[in-house]
Amino acid sequence: MAALLGLFFVPCPRREMNVMDAVKTEKTEPVKVVIADDDPLIRLDLRHALNGLGMQVLGEAEDGRQALSLARSLRPDLLILDVMMPQMDGLEAARVARAEQLGAVMLLTGYAEDDMIARADAAGVLAYLKKPFRTDELGPAIAISLGRYRERQALEFDVEDLKEKMEARKVVGRAKAILMERHQLTEREAFYRIQAQSQTLQKPASEIARAIITASEMGI
Repeated sequence: MAALLGLFFVPCPRREMNVMDAVKTEKTEPVKVVIADDDPLIRLDLRHALNGLGMQVLGEAEDGRQALSLARSLRPDLLILDVMMPQMDGLEAARVARAEQLGAVMLLTGYAEDDMIARADAAGVLAYLKKPFRTDELGPAIAISLGRYRERQALEFDVEDLKEKMEARKVVGRAKAILMERHQLTEREAFYRIQAQSQTLQKPASEIARAIITASEMGI
């Protein structure tokens, strides 16, 4: 559990603006934020703190559903969500935001039980701060949330790219088998035909392979 806690609790460095400078070097525009809390005073404090850090608050919500609606229309970089809210709580909103890739998610909460932390991790929350939050903790927590979100996006892209390459390899392999059987070719010769056609038509080899498979299935 100590390792899990380390994913969420953010230490307070003495020069927190150095962390925010690191974020600004990667993103020239202000960080865009949607905040959600059923307490208007907390939303007001949070807005002022975010504006003081040079960030742009795109919208405020009283519950998770409103937060998701704002995120879908405004496309923020970050959602800061309270846990206990009416209609839809912050954990459920975080889960939906992750599934729809609506932005990085950070929780602002007065609760720190082990069960809640585990649920937050499963929901895709990248960091959280306990209420009452301190402004000098807010900047580093946001920087960590955005950094982890970019890392997760890059990893998911790599995984998807790998899946596509593996699928393309399977398709090409099946097409090679068809050519080898139909034209009595070696594997190298069959691959060369696919490759040559790919270069001639300027289309991916996997697309040529799918055409060969489709033609075979149609008896052409």
